Amino acid sequence: METNTILPKPKRQIFILSGQSNMAGRGGVVRAADRNYWNGLLPPECSPHPSILRLSANLQWEPANEPLHVDIDTAKVCGVGPGMAFINALRPRVGDEVGLVPCAVGGTAIREWARGEKLYEDMVKRAKESVKEQENCEMKALLWYQGESDTDTEEAAAAYKVNMETFIHNVRQDLNLPSLPIIQVALGSGFEFIEKVREAQKAVDLPNVTYVDAKGLQLKEDNLHLTTESQVQLGRLLAEAYLTHFHASPVGNETQI
Repeated sequence: METNTILPKPKRQIFILSGQSNMAGRGGVVRAADRNYWNGLLPPECSPHPSILRLSANLQWEPANEPLHVDIDTAKVCGVGPGMAFINALRPRVGDEVGLVPCAVGGTAIREWARGEKLYEDMVKRAKESVKEQENCEMKALLWYQGESDTDTEEAAAAYKVNMETFIHNVRQDLNLPSLPIIQVALGSGFEFIEKVREAQKAVDLPNVTYVDAKGLQLKEDNLHLTTESQVQLGRLLAEAYLTHFHASPVGNETQI
């Protein structure tokens, strides 16, 4: 006699996207005489899918579409970032439903992401909201692409490693996820002290922290922001890093925010 077994619904896998403009996405943003605009060109790797959701600025889950940060990084025009390419590369391996929590804001220095600052507190609030239904949601990783704004002075560059490690400690503590995976992007562009910041990013020595390198990815004419094609490449690199280092991570058992 056959019995019908009801399997539990897979948990929604959630990823935080944070940092500054290259995480928010400037791929396909065109500079015109009187305004900037996104050209609307969407690579297939960034296509929407019914199983991919994003947390909107008003803390509602909705279908994820580029530009992911359109209602988050509102002071600038957003285009293609790495988030959709990342999650499309990852989706077949992580379950039936995935959620992205965009938090990046262009032109921001790491001191603006310190505990108590608005950007940090907004990110933590959004992260907590994303796993409010704990039995159905699982926080998997924070993707971090920031640092260009800290390459313009030697003082800021010299302080980056300590500031980044403090940021990681604080995020993990405030989310009650001591093993939360963090994937940094080592800068591919910046100003005079870029190498100091890159060295600091690579030198972060904490458990469950790794990085992918954006150096060599094609930049737009401003020599600061990644092209759409480069954002797709970066998304794949981030997915590979996650699958290599964290796919079997037990962090899901800690989703007790």
